[in-house]
Amino acid sequence: MRPQILIVDDEKNTREGLRKGLMSPDYGILLAAGAGEALEILGRVNVDLVLTDLRMPGGSGLDLMRKARTLRPGAAFVLLTAYGTVQTAVQAMKEGAYDYLTKPVNLDELGMIVNRALAARRAAAGGTGAGPGRGLDAITGVSPAIEEIKKTVRQVAPTKAAVLIDGESGTGKEVIACAIHDLSDRSGRPFVAMHCAALAEGVLESELFGHERGAFTGAFRRHLGRFEMADRGTLFLDEVGEMGPGAQVKLLRVLQEQAFERVGGTATIRVDVRIIAATNASLEKLMREGRFREDLYYRLNVIRLKVPPLRERKEDIPLLAEEFLREFNAANRRRIGRIAPDALAALVAYEWPGNVRELRNCIEGLVVLCRGDEIGIADLPGKIREGAAGEGPAAAAGPEPGGGATLKDAERRMIAEALAKSGGSRTEAAKALGISRRTLHRKINQYGL
Repeated sequence: MRPQILIVDDEKNTREGLRKGLMSPDYGILLAAGAGEALEILGRVNVDLVLTDLRMPGGSGLDLMRKARTLRPGAAFVLLTAYGTVQTAVQAMKEGAYDYLTKPVNLDELGMIVNRALAARRAAAGGTGAGPGRGLDAITGVSPAIEEIKKTVRQVAPTKAAVLIDGESGTGKEVIACAIHDLSDRSGRPFVAMHCAALAEGVLESELFGHERGAFTGAFRRHLGRFEMADRGTLFLDEVGEMGPGAQVKLLRVLQEQAFERVGGTATIRVDVRIIAATNASLEKLMREGRFREDLYYRLNVIRLKVPPLRERKEDIPLLAEEFLREFNAANRRRIGRIAPDALAALVAYEWPGNVRELRNCIEGLVVLCRGDEIGIADLPGKIREGAAGEGPAAAAGPEPGGGATLKDAERRMIAEALAKSGGSRTEAAKALGISRRTLHRKINQYGL
């Protein structure tokens, strides 16, 4: 279940601004206009973190924290105030507040504190650290490639080695990075992601290393970069091949020395950050073209993980579809019981150029638009139905008589049909199904075929 954050402030604009600034799929956000409303929410909702104004009509943030102890003793508190003094900060920390910030709040700094507080809460409860908090459970699949990735993740997670994850867009590289973090001794510290392709080089450097007030036009206050946010944790650099030459030089220095200066600053800041990088481009090709530094490449490429596209591991599609069905049922308060076997067969037959991300988006749309209690072939987008119209195991796996089939039933029938069409040749059946012969052999034993 997602962590829940409660924001308490008597000013509506402040509440809404904090909500928008912290909005994330990783946790839910609740709002309260004062201590009384906050206590009512705490009485019925298992809140993990409370962000509360210190001075409010009807009860201070400190009073709220004291009373909340009887309702939610494990909840972390971060106090916010426009009237900050050293004395009140010390008093709040003495009484168990996780941290204390003055208004106007720096949202980057607040986000960092929220991630750390939630990670510490999970660690205290015996869970994992920042990120999805699911470890290997987040990596869904039974294909040989995914099983090998899981083995490697287990082996490299406890180390400090840099990891380079290589794969097409949408294959789940960030999920794997989070799993490495969750299984490491840094799991109680932040997992911070930076998508390098989305920003111009100057902006990228500011986001990575931060900037000082007045460093450039529009820099009205100090800005913490991702490296500072990720101190003693993990920094995930997605699409690292898109970095410009200036950012590459600075990144190389941090990897060598674990030190940097903010843009416009002179003070050297030292950090302890583990780097996990990802790319959907060939860094080797970029090096040959002079667009990526060779010395940086070797710093990042200590451990290499290759994530295959979804079309090369079709045996994972039923499991992923089932997981996304559960996820979006819960998110949208729907009760769709299953994906019909013919619809599942069509999903397996489709090539998924957008990989797992495209499948996830597809299932979300199907859950939202489905009018019955199951997703049928008629509910699928036309391009997916058309892919199932031809010959092959996907087209052959029609609905189970009686309508009681599950995703596993559909997979079993697809394998049985492929074996029948191949005259019992496991090599040909595996080729038709798009899976390895070893995986097919395991499935045959699993389903008693």
